[in-house]
Amino acid sequence: MRDRRAARDGRRAREFEAFVAGAGGRLLHAAALLTGEPTGDTEAAERLLTAALARTYARWDRLRGEDPYDHTRRTLAALFAHRGHRYRHPRGGTLARLTPQERLVLVLRLYEGVAEEQTAAALGLPAERVRAICTRAVTAMRSAAPRRGATGTPPSAGTPPSAGTSPSAGTPSSTGRPAATGAAGTGAAAGTGSGAEAGAGVAP
Repeated sequence: MRDRRAARDGRRAREFEAFVAGAGGRLLHAAALLTGEPTGDTEAAERLLTAALARTYARWDRLRGEDPYDHTRRTLAALFAHRGHRYRHPRGGTLARLTPQERLVLVLRLYEGVAEEQTAAALGLPAERVRAICTRAVTAMRSAAPRRGATGTPPSAGTPPSAGTSPSAGTPSSTGRPAATGAAGTGAAAGTGSGAEAGAGVAP
């Protein structure tokens, strides 16, 4: 019995380590967008992601075919929503000008490509409210973008930071689904009802 349990624990640890190796980079970038931290200074994002991963690991044997990436992403979003008041004053990250709620909606909708209806269900909000928040957040990000000069070249000063570099969209999770993919069958602008989200500066 003891040997069987040890073998099961060892297998679970190996599977989880493989999952983190494949998806951890993208999840950390998502967490940093949420916490509003700049690249290379993601202490709060790392703590947030560690808490989400710990919950995924605790339920690993009970996922029963559920994609661990999707589970971790939902947990990450739930933890951030619960602790959002801690991140009201971000420190210069890509989405620092947005409120915690705007960051959460924008990350789920654009960075992760989660459908509007799924985002609404996850956050306990009406779909219309999610759409309005996303549109407002995109407008705020666009207003921060520098205007192009007469030659079509944007000035070098004041250029907002990009979303940063994230792992390739083809990075597999332990289930074989690309870690960069959101909910099945959804794209970055799926279910929005408008094209307002395009060009917000949040890209995988």
